Amino acid sequence: MEQKVVLITGGSSGIGKSIGAYLASKGLKVYGTTRNAEKHPDFRAFDLLELDVRDAESIQMALRALIAKEGRLDILVNNAGIGITGAVEETPHEEILKAFDTNFNGPLHMAKAVLPQMRKQKSGLIINITSIAGYMGLPYRGVYSATKGALELVMEAMRMETRSFGIRITNLAPGDYATNIASGRYHAPVLENSPYKEAYGRTLSLMNEGVEEGGDPAEVAQKVWGIIKINNPKVHYRVGSFMQKFSLVLKKLLPDKVYEKLLLNHYKL
Repeated sequence: MEQKVVLITGGSSGIGKSIGAYLASKGLKVYGTTRNAEKHPDFRAFDLLELDVRDAESIQMALRALIAKEGRLDILVNNAGIGITGAVEETPHEEILKAFDTNFNGPLHMAKAVLPQMRKQKSGLIINITSIAGYMGLPYRGVYSATKGALELVMEAMRMETRSFGIRITNLAPGDYATNIASGRYHAPVLENSPYKEAYGRTLSLMNEGVEEGGDPAEVAQKVWGIIKINNPKVHYRVGSFMQKFSLVLKKLLPDKVYEKLLLNHYKL
């Protein structure tokens, strides 16, 4: 069987690096992307390409280089993303747009850019790394939830549109994992005179604890490998702790106000 070629955005650290290393150990030819390769001179897990998902020209240049070298692209893992927290009212709108540019527009640009090659091959798989947070409007994470929820929906549509070309598209929503996402996350400042000061401060502490105490990102990598081996993947997959996945079951079953009360109690709001 021909060695499958995989491209993972945001592959230099965190979940992306874990996915890449795991897939490389399974014999796949892995390329990861980073905005600045010079920052990773000692990176040896797999090949890195310079690519910024916010820049259409950057995407095309990287894809041309990859296709010229390998002649094909079998799997795209849309992993690159950024975190953002804050009360919606107090989050600067330019930061909201930046979050959508990376978490929504970026994966969409990537998917659109790889479709011609996959259509030419009459095969391909796109795995979008979304988030369990994308299934609910979480307080002080509303913008992040919205970016991931929007990605889930647009990829549901693209999955149906590209089905006849032999291209498979699926979404994988992780819960909290121990990565460095908190270090690169935009935090709207906790303002001294803000009406949200106490509630936002408490919620921010809970969010940071969730990341620090999160699961091993290798679990996400194993889930990705499992999806790759399936001929006809489902529309949605989730990976995370029992309670994180169970929260989605509760959201389907419970009345909206009851579920909202659970969130309010969890965040002590």
